[in-house]
Amino acid sequence: MPPSVPRMPASGDHLRRISAVHREGDERVTPLELFFDLVFVLCITQCSTLMEADPTWRGVGKGLLVLAVLWWGWEGYAWFTSVLDPEEGMVRGAMFAVMAAFLVAAMAVPQAFGDLGLTFAIAYAVVRVGHLVLFGVASRGIPALRRSVWTGLVPSTLVGVALLVGASQVGGAGKVGLWVAAIGLDVAGPFIFGAEGWHLVPRHFAERHGLIFLIALGESIAALGRGADHGMTAGLITAAVIGVACCAAMWWAYFDVVALVAERRLSAATIGREQNELARDSYSLLHYPMVAGVVLVAFGLRQTLAHEDQRLASVPAAALVGGMAVYLLAHVAFRLRNVRSVNRQRLLLGLVLLAAVPVAHRVDAIVALAGVTVLLWALIGYEATRFAAARDAVRHAGHDLPPS
Repeated sequence: MPPSVPRMPASGDHLRRISAVHREGDERVTPLELFFDLVFVLCITQCSTLMEADPTWRGVGKGLLVLAVLWWGWEGYAWFTSVLDPEEGMVRGAMFAVMAAFLVAAMAVPQAFGDLGLTFAIAYAVVRVGHLVLFGVASRGIPALRRSVWTGLVPSTLVGVALLVGASQVGGAGKVGLWVAAIGLDVAGPFIFGAEGWHLVPRHFAERHGLIFLIALGESIAALGRGADHGMTAGLITAAVIGVACCAAMWWAYFDVVALVAERRLSAATIGREQNELARDSYSLLHYPMVAGVVLVAFGLRQTLAHEDQRLASVPAAALVGGMAVYLLAHVAFRLRNVRSVNRQRLLLGLVLLAAVPVAHRVDAIVALAGVTVLLWALIGYEATRFAAARDAVRHAGHDLPPS
């Protein structure tokens, strides 16, 4: 048949595309996945809003709990879309429906521990049950995957959702306890039921997480814009510029070398249990504290822009400095899991920032922000010069061993 004439699909191809199409080869993230992830922008924003409405340790704790629940909901679709192409067959429509449920859950976040607790739980249940249905479709003809779905994912998901529904009907410590139990069940499930049977496309999986991390950084930029609500002053402009430099440093710390090495290590891992466990640990688990750190920094940035010439209250100051520490320490754990070595300079700076938390609220907000930003860029400058040859090898020669 001449190349100019397209191949007509066989009847089997037609039926297959009506149902679902499995990913093949080294595929990249699709536009529909990016569209789906835009809903997660609102989720992150709403978690920050929850913290801003109650800028206490209790409010920050609630924000991080909600973020963890939503993160695990999103994470399920990251695994799912690494099995099936979301733009083919019935999966496309199902993804749109799940987006609507995710949006409703995000809208309910500010009152997830209050009057909209049941609304949040029901909307989130739709997200998770939709995930189960789609994974049921994905596992057709793949016995190992179907077994993993039915023996591991289904029971842990249904019990976790039931705990959140129950949490909406109680108050006080009981509510928080049920939320913690639901999150703990999600996290423990992959360890209890094993990593065998799952499928993923390594390059796609790593790219998907890199893009969601980029979305989280976008919330930090948005926080700077939301902070400019009391007039444009020289101090506000200065704080905003420093804030952008801070966000740029966080971007550099992840995307310059770390993301490249992690993607190559995941691709090189033996398909099956080894690769699945590496994906579970490095991306599903360790990307959460990275994202949580960024959300905490965004909360601190919002408060800094609102009070750049004043001292921050203790909790926002701790979020700004401690959030950056959490972010860096997550990087240390990420590297340790991937290449079995410790990034000593990031570990040291993370510990220094933790030690500086009690001091952060005793100086003007802009001073605290400038201090964090200078230290982070000093770290980046040190790594870029001290390990220049190794960095160049990773970025341009395809080597997978980062500087130590």
